[in-house]
Amino acid sequence: MSERPSTGSPAPQFTAPVAGGSYSDGEVISLSDFIGKSRVVLYFYPKDDTPGCTTQACAIRDMWSEIGEKAALFGVSIDPVAKHRKFIDKYDLPFPLISDASKEIVEAYGVWVEKSMYGKKYMGTERTTFIIDKNGAISAIFAKVKPAAHLEQLLAELS
Repeated sequence: MSERPSTGSPAPQFTAPVAGGSYSDGEVISLSDFIGKSRVVLYFYPKDDTPGCTTQACAIRDMWSEIGEKAALFGVSIDPVAKHRKFIDKYDLPFPLISDASKEIVEAYGVWVEKSMYGKKYMGTERTTFIIDKNGAISAIFAKVKPAAHLEQLLAELS
């Protein structure tokens, strides 16, 4: 488990495959592609096509015209590109999803954490959103986001 970067600190750099949005499935992107061009929203979520993750993704989908104008947004999970493609197609998601199968990004952002369910401990992705400014610094962090409240937080921060 890595330490989570803080607001004002440089965002950890990454390079990873993506699916959806304007990208070809498996196309590789880097955070550095956006520095100096636009704000970036990275929303980390546990798993494609689960109830909370679907609620969160569909809320973003429904307000995409407003969000997409203000920042480059990427969902990030450890699911592979093929699973992302199925999730995107099933819910008609207009934004890209980053595949972090190696767990390098979730580790770098400090969201790969110990969780507990029914008394059983396991490692998983904490639902957390980072907003990165045009200069590559983290301008906002929403930790332990509730899926139903995420959109409102995101819109308020991006306005």
